Amino acid sequence: MNGKTVIETQELTKVYGEQVAVNHLNLRIPQGEVFGFLGPNGAGKTTTLLMLLGLSEPSSGRAWVCGFDPTREPLKVKRVVGYLPENVGFYDDMNAVQNLLYVSRLNGIPDDVSREKIEELLKVVDLQAEPKKKVGDYSRGMKQRLGIAEVLLKDPQVVFLDEPTLGLDPDGANQMLQLIQSLSRDKKITVFFSSHLLSQVQKISHRVGIMIKGNLVAVGRIEDLAKEKLGVGQESYTLEEVYMKYFKEGQS
Repeated sequence: MNGKTVIETQELTKVYGEQVAVNHLNLRIPQGEVFGFLGPNGAGKTTTLLMLLGLSEPSSGRAWVCGFDPTREPLKVKRVVGYLPENVGFYDDMNAVQNLLYVSRLNGIPDDVSREKIEELLKVVDLQAEPKKKVGDYSRGMKQRLGIAEVLLKDPQVVFLDEPTLGLDPDGANQMLQLIQSLSRDKKITVFFSSHLLSQVQKISHRVGIMIKGNLVAVGRIEDLAKEKLGVGQESYTLEEVYMKYFKEGQS
């Protein structure tokens, strides 16, 4: 990480009727960081993600992704970010290359450029062994890895991942976590991801943010949050223990 801020929000707020989904969110995330975004269902995580992607307009406040305002410059944001939703969608009757080539054309990438890049990306996500296999015959883990390849097609500066290991077996989850780490370590890509699997978040995150009822109640390195909530003398801790402390306080 070089300290350059690539995601920033200032008093970012989203209100639906009388319900405050995101309440004056202030956040700064530097280049190359793996940032874990945590919170129970309904805490405001998805709403925040949609605002950062330019898919939902804030009620007040501002956000910037790679220097672009998602509300005013959504297309510029989309050119520099990749998004992997919880449920990845592909054409089941097409193979991996055909799916990625189709997405490349949608993004205006010439075929001669994209074919070479697709071959490289399938090696990165370890899907090069069965190039003719239909995606409909893929396991969930294979589809998730193909989703990462799709995300990387346009060389994004930021990647947003929503529950990237949900439903994967231990081996598949471990492969996905290693892949996420490599995006940060080798490509200097900023990774902003949401997950309920706290042990996995603890394994790969540089920092985490915890949302409760629309409020960012904590942000920082896990060890620093553990010291704050569990005491300096705590010799070992889990992110789940830290999270539950903030969660219980946030409910009161």
